[in-house]
Amino acid sequence: MFATATDGTKLYYEMAGDSGSPILFIHEFGGNYDAWEPQMSQFARRHRCITYAARGYAPSDIPAGIDSYSQSIAVDDAIAVLDAAGIDKAHIVGLSMGGFTALHFGLKYTDRALSLTIAGAGYGCEKETADYFRGVSLTVADKFEEDPVAFAEIYGRGASRVQFENKDPREHLKFVARLARHDKVGAANTMRGVQARRPSFWDLEDALKACTLPALIMVGDEDDHCLQPGIYLKKMMPASGLLILPKTGHTLNLEEPALFNQHLAEFIAMAEAGAWGLRDKRADPDQVMRTN
Repeated sequence: MFATATDGTKLYYEMAGDSGSPILFIHEFGGNYDAWEPQMSQFARRHRCITYAARGYAPSDIPAGIDSYSQSIAVDDAIAVLDAAGIDKAHIVGLSMGGFTALHFGLKYTDRALSLTIAGAGYGCEKETADYFRGVSLTVADKFEEDPVAFAEIYGRGASRVQFENKDPREHLKFVARLARHDKVGAANTMRGVQARRPSFWDLEDALKACTLPALIMVGDEDDHCLQPGIYLKKMMPASGLLILPKTGHTLNLEEPALFNQHLAEFIAMAEAGAWGLRDKRADPDQVMRTN
């Protein structure tokens, strides 16, 4: 099935499950719609699940110009998929690049989200490494543009991916194979137009504080450049909870699928029951011990 974005770009999506509240899964740069298979299979038992290929990822369209790629466009694409699927509101679940989209979805289209799950998001947010990240993103774009198959072997074994390889070599090989199928134009434009230009969480403070949607923030403890951004989101978002998975890297939903599914299921159940509320005002972060 295909949705049509506001600029006419065709977005491929799949659905599973025919009852229950909807969940929209948004993939990372290194993935595609099929990287959510462990979640689609599990959650389709009780939910209507949707996953889609972002623009630049086959079988979705691959626009040739960089101006067709941005964080804002990515959010609008998610809305286009929900509209095509006939869904008014959904739980929004994103990993890494998809986690950024999930967050911005909640800030821009608050009335279309039942909850937000922001997993493995934070690269480029830390001010001290922002320039380095943008430079690396542009280099990665060049490398994928030159030879996606060869570069997949390098990119797929980065510092926050080796944890996945060590735990589950067979599934990690599938992850690298998925990387190797990236379209060179789509991957390069996504890196240059979305990754290298998206705003830092620290530039969104007022909007984050105003967002009262139930939010689950997930981070692996060896995904170093997502740890502080994850803590920052927890401090800023009044209805958020932070989950840190031990001995875990960046590819959370595939590296630890059972834990990911367990905690996501519990979060969604609590959100739907109205039990995932705002932080109690008595939990004052400036207080060490109460004295009166």
